[in-house]
Amino acid sequence: MKRIVSLLLAITMALTLAACGGTGTAAPGTTGETGGSETPDDKEDPGDTEETPAPENLTDTQKIIQEAQGMTLGELAKKAIEESNGQMFYGVGNSSRGATALPLFIDYLKTIDPSYTMEFEWQQPKNNKIFDQLTADSLKETGTFAMTLIQDGNQIESKMTQTGILDTFIPKDWAEANGTTAKEHEGYLPMQTLNKIFMYNNTGSKTYDNCWDFVAEGEHGLFMDIDSEVVGKNFLYMLTRDDYSAMLKEAFEALAAEEQAYFTPTIDEMASEAESLGLGADGKYALAWIKLWVGSYNAQTDDGPICNTLVDQSATDQFGLLVYSKLRAVEESASVSRNNVTVAAYNDGYAGMGGFGYSHYLFVTDNTPLPWTACAFIAYLTCTADGFSAWGKDIGGYSSNPEVYAENE
Repeated sequence: MKRIVSLLLAITMALTLAACGGTGTAAPGTTGETGGSETPDDKEDPGDTEETPAPENLTDTQKIIQEAQGMTLGELAKKAIEESNGQMFYGVGNSSRGATALPLFIDYLKTIDPSYTMEFEWQQPKNNKIFDQLTADSLKETGTFAMTLIQDGNQIESKMTQTGILDTFIPKDWAEANGTTAKEHEGYLPMQTLNKIFMYNNTGSKTYDNCWDFVAEGEHGLFMDIDSEVVGKNFLYMLTRDDYSAMLKEAFEALAAEEQAYFTPTIDEMASEAESLGLGADGKYALAWIKLWVGSYNAQTDDGPICNTLVDQSATDQFGLLVYSKLRAVEESASVSRNNVTVAAYNDGYAGMGGFGYSHYLFVTDNTPLPWTACAFIAYLTCTADGFSAWGKDIGGYSSNPEVYAENE
């Protein structure tokens, strides 16, 4: 099955991959941002295609958003208190830590009005079901979910914003910190960039000092399946971009001759494919790495189980591609420890990509029951270190607000 997927991946590149581009800044050792800034069909950010609707065409929520974008967090907080005091707030997202951030937001509102109360529930759908859940909720006149934290700009564009299910809100304080305005900002509102990185169990003698080591003969890395989390597929798409293809070529040339000999037939095989797809001079290296990776990785449904496997001393010489943040939940014991894993890119002399970055985006649902509270919560997450702290405590997560980023670091 994996080999079929590998062939399909190469074929579909002709339609979807040749123009991939990244606009985000990744942390050291990772490739650029995926899943939010790259679209299959062009080089523009998904949000660049949106045009501001004429005032008479705005929905009720969009009218509130337009007003809210001219207000500070403090002003939004007062509106939220008036709207949601004693109410129930439902959020949904790709990260479980919305449930950690909401109590902090409530505490913030209590500093303005000590009598304020709000109950909440945060849901985290698995296996890319968040789009189905939001679509179903959008059929109601007034939805259940007030807002969402969501990833994969490609699906957001086609399934959520073009269909009018989600609305972009750009907080005034966030825009000013980024030297722009809500009107001038192009694209969606990123809360953070996360990094997925190659980690391996170090209880044995094996080391990984080149990204080609992960697709070498007999290797089967643990990876959240590309059909479970599409940002992983976007990562593979992005490798065909000229600069990342060049990175893969450079890493290949750093290998010993006997190691190169294993990869050379696949690289040569991909030369004609790269040419037919209109890729750059080094495109064959990208296609070869992609083919070998898709044909060898051990598909998992979530990064949590990958982490739990790697930190156990019994997982000698196994490796995975996963987010840093899963290490936070590791409970140290005689056989389990964070010290049992090594981040490959931190090894001296490491060659090639150490992982990839992607964004979490924040949206207001167009049929939100609590539009002012949703806007205030989004502003709190993106404009204060306390709001971002639910994610900021982990290495590998970086706020999109330069002021919050500096304070968190």
